[in-house]
Amino acid sequence: MEIDRIDRAILMRLQKNNRIKNIELAEKVGLSAPACLKRVKRLRESGIIASDVSIIDPHLAGNKMTIIVSIEMERDRVDIYDKFKKSMLEQNEVTQCYQISGRYDFMLIICVQDIQAYEVFVERVFHTDLNIRKFYTSISLRTIKHNTAIEL
Repeated sequence: MEIDRIDRAILMRLQKNNRIKNIELAEKVGLSAPACLKRVKRLRESGIIASDVSIIDPHLAGNKMTIIVSIEMERDRVDIYDKFKKSMLEQNEVTQCYQISGRYDFMLIICVQDIQAYEVFVERVFHTDLNIRKFYTSISLRTIKHNTAIEL
């Protein structure tokens, strides 16, 4: 689906605040309220707007540690990768999972309450997966930038 400059303006504003009232959004992008509502509906139905979510501060929710994990799989096989991807989709602690090129096969962002919770996760998930050759853990000291908006 092709998006024009008005769609882009709508999307940029919705990325900053998806709870903006339609009438206010319409005014900011120079459309009537019904035309704006129609465009937003089309953007949602086409999948360009993938979801509407609330972003929670992990510290306030009790998850004080962000951990970055690089995963090296035992072999380069589609079935092994598919099984791992499926497993990561099921883990609540994994907030992001990327299949990557280079030295490692996957990169994970894990959010947990403390190092003990991470140790439990490692025992439950990594140590039971015989297809993981090695994993490397980095602990985030502080978040410098975390943004979910993409440039359009």
